[in-house]
Amino acid sequence: MSKIEFSEEEKKVIVRKIQLYFREELDQDLGQFDAEFLLDFFAEEVGAYFYNRGLYDAQAILDKRMDSLGEAIYELEKPTDFAR
Repeated sequence: MSKIEFSEEEKKVIVRKIQLYFREELDQDLGQFDAEFLLDFFAEEVGAYFYNRGLYDAQAILDKRMDSLGEAIYELEKPTDFAR
């Protein structure tokens, strides 16, 4: 798996959210460097778990849609003397 990377714009938004969380929930001011360091740490150490969960969720949706598509095709089948 390739490294999880964010654009500069995404990074700014995420860093701001980290700083806001620390200020509002933990009553601590977190500088830009520390917030970026924390973001990089979580992306490297925990990011794969979130990434994989997203893949599992996407696969589950795809499986459900494929089952539905299979049922729809079966409903189109015309009766014949041939039995499956």
